Amino acid sequence: MEIFFTILHKDNTCAARTGIINLAHGKLKTPVFMPVGTNGTVKALTKNDLEEIGFEIMLSNTYHLYLRPGKEIIERAGGLHKFINWERNILTDSGGFQVFSLAPFRKITKEGIKFQSHIDGSRYFLTPEDIVNIQVLLGSDIQMQLDVCTSWETSEKKALEALKITHNWLKRSLDVWKSEQDKGFYKGQLFSIVQGNFYKHLREESAMLANLTPGIAIGGLSVGEPEEVFLEYLSYTASLLPLEKPRYVMGIGTPLYILSAIENGIDMFDCVFPTRNARNGQVFTRHGSINIKKAENSVDFSPIDKECECKVCREYTRAYLRHLFKTREILCSILCTYHNLYFIHKLLADSREAIEKNSFPLFKKEFLAKYNGD
Repeated sequence: MEIFFTILHKDNTCAARTGIINLAHGKLKTPVFMPVGTNGTVKALTKNDLEEIGFEIMLSNTYHLYLRPGKEIIERAGGLHKFINWERNILTDSGGFQVFSLAPFRKITKEGIKFQSHIDGSRYFLTPEDIVNIQVLLGSDIQMQLDVCTSWETSEKKALEALKITHNWLKRSLDVWKSEQDKGFYKGQLFSIVQGNFYKHLREESAMLANLTPGIAIGGLSVGEPEEVFLEYLSYTASLLPLEKPRYVMGIGTPLYILSAIENGIDMFDCVFPTRNARNGQVFTRHGSINIKKAENSVDFSPIDKECECKVCREYTRAYLRHLFKTREILCSILCTYHNLYFIHKLLADSREAIEKNSFPLFKKEFLAKYNGD
């Protein structure tokens, strides 16, 4: 039996490390960024685009897929991989964050979550056991426990209440997941989620219990807190986690946050930031992000980034992309999304190379200095 997670190399100047995660649909090189395909597709790209860039995993969302098209349709298709024609790995988020964002339309109880669909107002009740079973039906290579996410400036009392529910849900999720594993058909892994808001003693308590699963995610960050608080709690929470398990920070997608996470020994990340910004005309370059719709690009016949080797930068100019954006052509979203995800994928590949050379802190410093124009 293959070892689930193998650390290949640890940078001797910081906590950054490279590794391999063995999953049902292939090996996953870490550190890794996972593009977000909430509804079973990364907006504006085909699965062939993702494969061409080199992604080995994508993220989909249990909450959204449960509501539409519905688990029955995906089951009849033979699971999510077959439904979306993606033969590589899929991580599914439990939907806890989506329900958190629907505050006026949901009620959290010890048993589960009552919520109202954002699509048609229909009402549902899901337990942590239901969430595990839905993700088993989807065929998730990595599934996430149902958790209670809290916002920046939540009181300690409410953070503790949310943490107790999250811990209870984890234990119940583990029971169902282990039962499915014992049957021998489902090969997906379960990740716990460390919560505790911005209270260090609650983070410590949460990290202790989270150690029960094959991998561990850090939740409740990048929820409105200042940058310095994010970086402090990222570092602190990462220091509580066991070295031998893959670590995942949920919902980060800027170069600064990704590189800071890698430096703290984090292996996995996801965020809609690169794709959402692309659709709004914001694209990455080695010298910082630019807004393609600005008038200054109307006669700029250079690529988005002269140092980028993606097909968009090889074949199209800033002037043309601005024209596409101003005329609301769908092709603009396609090209900008492809470029942004290629940029992030290359950033992760370069990061792995720097770790192998024991030079990650220097790589991070030089990359961000150039990116920020220092």
